[in-house]
Amino acid sequence: MKSLRNPVFCWLLCAVAGVQLSLAEAIPAPPDVAAPPADAAVTESGLASKVLVPGTGTEHPAAADSVTVHYTGWTTDGKMFDSSSTRGKPATFPLNRVIAGWTEGLQLMVVGETRRFWIPETLAYKGQQGRPQGMLVFDVELLEMTQAPKAPADVAAPPEDAAKTESGLASKVIKAGTGSEHPSAADTVSVHYSGWTTDGNMFDSSLTRGQPAKFPLDQVIAGWTEGVQLMVVGETRRFWIPEELAYAGRAGAPAGMLVFDVELLEIVAAPKAPADVAAPPADAEVTDSGLASKVLSAGTGSTHPTASNRVTVHYSGWTTDGKMFDSSVARGEPATFGLGQVIAGWTEGLQLMVEGETRRFWIPQKLAYAGRAGAPAGMLVFDVELIKIQ
Repeated sequence: MKSLRNPVFCWLLCAVAGVQLSLAEAIPAPPDVAAPPADAAVTESGLASKVLVPGTGTEHPAAADSVTVHYTGWTTDGKMFDSSSTRGKPATFPLNRVIAGWTEGLQLMVVGETRRFWIPETLAYKGQQGRPQGMLVFDVELLEMTQAPKAPADVAAPPEDAAKTESGLASKVIKAGTGSEHPSAADTVSVHYSGWTTDGNMFDSSLTRGQPAKFPLDQVIAGWTEGVQLMVVGETRRFWIPEELAYAGRAGAPAGMLVFDVELLEIVAAPKAPADVAAPPADAEVTDSGLASKVLSAGTGSTHPTASNRVTVHYSGWTTDGKMFDSSVARGEPATFGLGQVIAGWTEGLQLMVEGETRRFWIPQKLAYAGRAGAPAGMLVFDVELIKIQ
């Protein structure tokens, strides 16, 4: 997809980047933090480790599996830079989405085991600016592992009974759905999915994260936009997506044909374009700047925001041909922003509103994106509900 909620772990988990810990919270460094002791096991890569508490499990996680752990990390001068233990919440992540020393090291462990790792800089952050430097030391307790979905037997190529579209997208229904309606490209969908390259290497899975993915269907790779429109709720379908409908050789993205198993959990229909989307009606208010608007639902507040306020809104936006290009309603989450940090038509228009009000705006191009490349062109139409002024 343009993005499929691709997990990006900037440290061990993005959420822990920049955590500042007080001395009261800090866990004392182990006495052997400066260097691995003589009885530490060392792999060919240079990763050193020592079992502190034997585990109760018998199976080791694979690189594609997800693990749940408690951990604490120190630099070799004894400074603690991160700890799930001080936060009181274990960390869960796919094992192939963390630093190389973790990917390799946790595959040595079993559930219930606690192990200390001395991770050389080459297997940690490699001198990356803003990250802990040098060799890092971690105490890790492996609490749980979730096996990654196995690659299907037909991952290398679509079977003969796969359906094929004119674009070259191939698919096969794995489980019939219970719904009767298909999503449109503008709708938002909730799915569980796993993705493999044709050599059987899994590169992403919502199942291993334990959380479905939700996204507007027109904001992902073309193969998903086309393919998920073939589905109904409850259906699971396997897709073979040619490279030109996937990432088209984009650097850093999975290459070649990709195979996905997708379960469609929910469809959230996109708001329909209003009947007067093509032009402001005669009863619309028009300001000196050319901004037109019409109150759809009266508000309950009495105060108008200023350009320096932050506001929380729900909105949907269309071009004048009725194509929706963005919607917080479809995403199921309001947007909050500084009113001086958006297009001029929004800055001016929302100052006309009060909390609780819903208003339709017809924003001339000069007050919208002014012909900026890659942005919606021409006059834009927005339905905006002002939820809160901050």
